[in-house]
Amino acid sequence: GWLAEMGIQDFAGGLVVHMTCGISALVIAAILGSRRGFPSEIQRPHNPGLVMIGAAMLWVGWYGFNAGSALAADGNAGMALTVTHISAATAALTWMLIEWLGHGKPTLVGIATGTIAGLATITPASGFVGPVGALFIGIAAGVVCFYMCGVVKNMLKIDDSLDVFAVHGVGGAMGTLLTAIFGAASLGGLGHSGLSIGSQFGIQLTGVIAVLIWSAVLTFVIVKIVQAIVGLRASSDEETEGLD
Repeated sequence: GWLAEMGIQDFAGGLVVHMTCGISALVIAAILGSRRGFPSEIQRPHNPGLVMIGAAMLWVGWYGFNAGSALAADGNAGMALTVTHISAATAALTWMLIEWLGHGKPTLVGIATGTIAGLATITPASGFVGPVGALFIGIAAGVVCFYMCGVVKNMLKIDDSLDVFAVHGVGGAMGTLLTAIFGAASLGGLGHSGLSIGSQFGIQLTGVIAVLIWSAVLTFVIVKIVQAIVGLRASSDEETEGLD
């Protein structure tokens, strides 16, 4: 496509997987509306243990997701696997530290969410950055995605119950932009085919803006069509009894 012709760098789907789903989730959550009691009544996770098991499975599976995007069993795939692990671990520790300092103790769900934030953010950069770049990307993921969860729920008043936008949308966009910085050869990356960091950043930013507009507009149209045909929201009684 035209973004590829411009020279955008997205190794394993930071834009086409994570940012698209994050933007779509935000639009859907805004149209669907909040759960009853939100935000005054915080609904605690039912089973943090299962959340951690799921996150662990995702963590392992992500090695294939990112390293497999090299389409070969070579050094590039090995480095993609390595930086994926570094970013995930760093983001999890960063998220845990923020919770510890801000709330007195970390949580299992927070650690799992931080892990996913690190995985999502490193996805576009995994084939272009080195270990040091992955370390900084993981820290950025832990900090920015953590605070974006609060922005969405407390400031925008949007009930994104699984923090899809804050983790995947913001993480995918941020990772795409940081690829231009930490992918530079001078910072341990593979380089940008003769382009400067600034030039590559402009290309990455163009991709982020294009995906944002595309995903938001198409999601809005699709959701409105579905809403007009079959409806979106469960009834009050169904919501109380549970949807399972």
